[in-house]
Order: sequence, then C-alpha cells, then structure tokens
Amino acid sequence: MRKINIFETTLRDGEQSAGVNLNFTEKLEIAYQLERLGVDIIEAGFPAASKGDFNSVQEIARKIKNSSVTGLARAVKGDIDAAWDSLRGGAEPRLHTFIATSPIHREYKLKMSKQQVIERAVEMVKYGAARFPIVQWSAEDASRTELDYLAEIVEAVIQAGAKVINIPDTVGYAAPIEYGNIFRYLREHVPSIDKVSLSAHCHDDLGMATANSLAAIEGGATQVEGTINGIGERAGNVALEEVAMALYIRKDFYQAGTDLVLNEIKRTSDLVSRLTGMQVPANKAIIGANAYAHESGIHQDGVLKEKTTYEIISPELVGVSSNSLVLGKHSGRHAFKERLQELNFTVTDEEMNSLFVQFKELADNKKTMTDEDIVALVLEEKATDISFYDMVALQISHGTHQTATATVTLKKGDNEEIQEAATGAGSVEALYNTLERCLGSEISLLDYRIQSVGGGMDALAQVFVKIDYNGVETSGRGLDQDVLEASAKAYLNAVNRVIIMKELEEKAVLL
Repeated sequence: MRKINIFETTLRDGEQSAGVNLNFTEKLEIAYQLERLGVDIIEAGFPAASKGDFNSVQEIARKIKNSSVTGLARAVKGDIDAAWDSLRGGAEPRLHTFIATSPIHREYKLKMSKQQVIERAVEMVKYGAARFPIVQWSAEDASRTELDYLAEIVEAVIQAGAKVINIPDTVGYAAPIEYGNIFRYLREHVPSIDKVSLSAHCHDDLGMATANSLAAIEGGATQVEGTINGIGERAGNVALEEVAMALYIRKDFYQAGTDLVLNEIKRTSDLVSRLTGMQVPANKAIIGANAYAHESGIHQDGVLKEKTTYEIISPELVGVSSNSLVLGKHSGRHAFKERLQELNFTVTDEEMNSLFVQFKELADNKKTMTDEDIVALVLEEKATDISFYDMVALQISHGTHQTATATVTLKKGDNEEIQEAATGAGSVEALYNTLERCLGSEISLLDYRIQSVGGGMDALAQVFVKIDYNGVETSGRGLDQDVLEASAKAYLNAVNRVIIMKELEEKAVLL
C-alpha cells in the first residue's frame, strides 16, 4: 500500500472562493480540526498577501504540532522572506513556491521566455532551500505546458533543491487519462524524479477534479492537494473527502491510502461549511445530507435485508451518526463542558461562562439541545468575540397589507447607544434599512441566506449575509431562535469584521 500525503489548502485556495471571508479565530478553528482529521500538510495562507494573512499563518504554524504548515509564495524573494518569517516557528516549516510554465502564461502573464522561467524557478528554489528544510515547487498551469519543457524545468528545480514537485491542473482543463499520463511522462523523462514526491492539484472546472486526482495517483503521484467540500476559486478544488474515501473503499484497485481519521470527515465538512457560509449540496458525495438516504422502495428493501446491497460506505465511517447525546435545560455546567470536550472544542474559562449562559437561555426555549445546536453555538461565540456594534433591542411590526416597520437600538463601543426606525417592503428589508440608518453608512446587501440548524419548530436559525460596506465586500453570520434576530446579528457581524480589520491594519502600520 502506497502512502498518499494529503496537502490541505482550504485556508488558502479555499478562502479564495467568492464571498468567503474568514477571520483569524475561524482560520485557527479550522486548522485545529484539520490537525484532528490527520492531514499531512496544512497550507495556512499566502503570507506576503497582507499583514492579516501573515499573522494568521504565523500563529497557525506556532500552534499546530502534528501537521506540517506551509505558506504560498510566488517566485519572488520578498514572498519567500515573508513565508520564512511567518513559518520558521512551526514544527516542520515548508515553502510552497510557484511559477507559471504554460505557453499562454509565459506569453501573456509573465512575458518571459522558456529559459527565463527556468532561471527564475531555479534561483528561487535555491533561495528557499537555504532556509526551509522542505521546498515544494509548483508549475502553475502544468497541464497546458509542453511535456518536454515541463520535464526540463522539473529536473532543473530538483537539482536546485526542491523536495516536492506539484503538477497543477490549474484551470481544470485536463482529462483523467491525459493528466495521469503527465505523471508517467515525468517519471520516464526526468532523471532525478526518484528524489522527489510528485503532487497533484486539480480544479473542478469541468467536473473532473476527483477523477483527475485519482488518475494522478495511478500515474505515480504520492501527494494530493485539495480542500474540504471542494471549495475554492471558480468551480473549486478537488474535494479531499472524495479522494480519501475512494482510496479507502477501493484500496483493492488503487493499492494506496491516506492517514486521515475518516470519522472526522463529517465534522470537518460541517465546520468548514458553517464558517465559510458555503452550504453543502444534499446530493454531495460522502458528506451530503442525502448521501446515506434511501428513497426508492427497491433500495429500502435491499438495505433492510443487507446494507451493502446499496450502501458501499457506512455513515459511521465518515462520522455521520444518528445517535447524539441530547442536553436540556436541566443539564448542568459539568455535562455541558464534557460535551464540548467530546466535540473537540477548546474554550477558555471566559468563553465557557458565556457559552453556558447562552446554552441555558436556549435550553429554556428548546426542548432539547443536540450536538448540532451546540456546535453552532460555539462557532457563533468564537466568530463574534470582538465587536464594535452590538444589538441591544429590536422590534418589528409586520402584517398582511401593512408596511413593515423596524425599531433598533444598538450599542456603539462601550457607552454610546443609537436608536433608529425605518420601514421596508418586508420585515428583513425594514430591519436592514434601520440598521443602515443606525450605522450612518451606505450598505449594499449582496447575498442573504438562511438555514435551520437541525429540525423542528424550535430549530435555531443561522443566517449568512454578504454586504458591501464602505466599498469593502465582507460576509457575516448570525445565530438565533428568531429568524429576524439572527438576520440582524449576521448583518452586524459583517460590519464589525470590516471595522476590526481596519483597526488591526492601522495598528500594524503604526508598529
């Protein structure tokens, strides 16, 4: 059995998904869960992109001990310096540097000749290898690069000190047999290929990312790069849970596997979905809500007689369980704390105090608090730990053939209170018009989504919004039993993110 390393890039490539805006606390929570999942490498960000990205990568590298943490860098000394400064405190710092190699990129983006690209790649790999114990080099748009030239530059960077060679299908262009053959060609035509690990990085523009990644493994790749739930730019990256489960279920065919803790897959998927605001389709392979549901009478009959007739993956294998401990209003602090630990949450005493108060308040109104409710509650607390505006009270009047009216009281900072009222075509519009008036800014609502946490009449409502606030696009989430209060919280969460980020950037400039 060949070991396939998992290179997880949800925090870098995944965060480039349109509308996704993770703050530091959310990134760290995802990093901890990726470590529990057992990924080999976590790509924590692009350190040279911004001060915020640099700080996030640095803190994740310091705190994660069981996964190697890496950062992306262009073939530029400044990028590599930023990566080293942010990663050198990690358990196993590694550099991921790249340069485009395809004709279209060389001509239109880089405006460089073949030889110039080789020279730049070699120079930067040498520069990185002088600092990092492991340098991964990527040929951006490798799948549209001439094979003989790709082999030439790969040999050159190996000689310069690269330990991992990544062959990305950057725009999801390749067909599986074609992509697998690139790896076979390199193994046959690059003299030093046995000195390195070959990695696959596939995008899903034509819906073939999983097939291409598996074809790469057949062709000799020993590392797969991707994201949880397949999020990422455009149509996204390969969904790592699909690759991992394909290798596990069909180990007889692929003769390869990963070290992932498979029963952490669903928990990781749910976490990423909640924090990014990107819902998982019900028919999504491995972790969709319908992945283990059987509607057809024939299927139901078969499963009742023998599960394997229609179920090749048991739900429990990936962490989907119908049994969850239920807490209620009579549950004490100790039981609540024990459940948080079982759910792998690490909270401070201050967070615990706040969470328990919220838990008891919700439990008074809900008959039962499931794991799903508790996870949502903890994530909400961690996502809104710092705020500039807080909601004190809201009142909304709405009825058939009546104009919806909202009155809102906000607390600004520590002391100032703001109260405004406004109308709208519906209750949500009235609420957001009022909040816009309170904030004294022109705000555009770009996206609004709502979903229930669990089921039942007393289910929690989780709202996701995307807004344009003073020219900055940002997103926010809100959780409450009341849909309108959740909507207000999401809106304010989005605004607070922008304000806090600007304050941090101003402090960084002063420092």
